[in-house]
Amino acid sequence: MRPMSSLRWKIALTTTLVCCLVAAALGILVHNVTAHQIVGEVRKDADRDLDHALSHYEYGTAHGDLNVALDPPGLPPPLKALVARGRTGSMVGRRGDQPVMWAAGPADGKALAVWIPYESTRTRLRDIDAAILASSALAAGVVALAGLFLANRISRRLTTTAAVARRITSGDLDARVGLRATDDGPRPPRYRDEVRDVAQALDSMAASLQGRLEAEKRFTADVAHELRTPLTGSLAAAALLPEGRPKEMIVDRLKALHRLTEDLLEISRLDSGVERADLARVELGPAVRRAVAATGLPAEVRVVRDIVVLTDRRRLDRILANLLVNADKHGRPPIEVTVEGPVVVLRDHGPGYPPELIEQGPQRFRTGDPGRGRGHGLGLTIVMGQAAVLGIEPVFSNAPDGGAVTTLRLPVGRLTDED
Repeated sequence: MRPMSSLRWKIALTTTLVCCLVAAALGILVHNVTAHQIVGEVRKDADRDLDHALSHYEYGTAHGDLNVALDPPGLPPPLKALVARGRTGSMVGRRGDQPVMWAAGPADGKALAVWIPYESTRTRLRDIDAAILASSALAAGVVALAGLFLANRISRRLTTTAAVARRITSGDLDARVGLRATDDGPRPPRYRDEVRDVAQALDSMAASLQGRLEAEKRFTADVAHELRTPLTGSLAAAALLPEGRPKEMIVDRLKALHRLTEDLLEISRLDSGVERADLARVELGPAVRRAVAATGLPAEVRVVRDIVVLTDRRRLDRILANLLVNADKHGRPPIEVTVEGPVVVLRDHGPGYPPELIEQGPQRFRTGDPGRGRGHGLGLTIVMGQAAVLGIEPVFSNAPDGGAVTTLRLPVGRLTDED
């Protein structure tokens, strides 16, 4: 069930409240107009009977069809006072236990009064009030259901749009809302749907972003591919130079540029989505030890609990090598690698990861905090790409006492007895 604070319920409750207020205002207005009309009719009858009674009294005759009397008991004091001033009037009162409409006028210094039963009029007014209340409740219920339907439709479309926006944020640039102008049938030219406008703007933004990223990826891959051959030739030519400091500097720079080119090519392959893991059973503890030893970097490996996992040994070595190089380059010793079941934790004791890397993940050509050193930001980008191929989601964090911490949880659900 959706929370009551959602837009769907807010719209529905607001619509219902407005409907109830309008129904109450209209009900009061209709009640007052109807009551005034009905009471006016009874008052008119009472005044007519009073006129007949006064004319018969003046000629000394009686009107047998009327309830008439001089100074009758039960005559309301305000009406008696009005007659004492020589005026006539009418008002609702009681005669005994029954409600009546009184009408009185002066007659030889006394009050000549007539009365008409009023109970049926009250019953009629109560019936009208009940009908107004039932109609108001029915109208409020219908409007509430209509408001809930419309609010649910708007909320559902906004929820879909928000979900697509989150998918795009997480990297799924193929996600689209897909609300087209004809989804709900033909519309008048002046019709405007703001929710559809937002959805179409999001789809347009995603398509534009996807196109730009694809263009950048193709450009990066093309540049890296074009640089690879001349760089290989340059390295071969540099090897023929006389030994000395100039040769070392040239070879060192050419190797750095060659590594950058290879990294760009690897990222391009990972971005294309064509990479597939060559899975095999691997003892995680020894595999991590061999990967760390292959880098030649000073790092301590501790295996708390070993496990056999189904993974791609070459890609796992690439992930661990990049993390170790990053820790050695940007952190401080000691570098610790811990294996506990399917979880591998690598930690250094340097300044730690910058906050934006922890929140947003690694970004190519961005190294974040200058305290983490200089670089192109490709090492961790490759880690993310290779980890995605293996079904690993790296978690970047900082230790409470300082140092960058990277946690790799290898999937073990794929393991079966037939593997």
